[in-house]
Amino acid sequence: MSWIEWYDSLIKPSWTPEPATIGLVWQILYPIIFVTFAFVFIQAIRRKVPWKVTLPFAVNLVANLVFTPIQFGLRSLFLAAADILIVWGTILWIMIAVWKHYRWVAFAQIPYLVWVSIATVLQLSITWNNW
Repeated sequence: MSWIEWYDSLIKPSWTPEPATIGLVWQILYPIIFVTFAFVFIQAIRRKVPWKVTLPFAVNLVANLVFTPIQFGLRSLFLAAADILIVWGTILWIMIAVWKHYRWVAFAQIPYLVWVSIATVLQLSITWNNW
């Protein structure tokens, strides 16, 4: 069974966005993520912020990148739910860690936080409904 057939077979809430909508939202968010994350890492390389400020960015990046292979490769709803909770939590951590250095970077994470909040509720609902 292909990943899309598998995903379509899952019990999902009625408000689940179409895969094309999900893809569109990520196409908007990824440039924001790239610019802000790259900016912070460059500032750390230039020693304008401590390296510890980059830690939540690094953890978030890894957790974000492994979500798709976990969800659609391993087809593990439980691990995907745990992973998206890490993504969500690290966005908050990012906003707190960078606030005193670059508030614009913290504010720029708001759309990312909003979308991942929706995605987290969706993932937890799908996980629960297909337990």
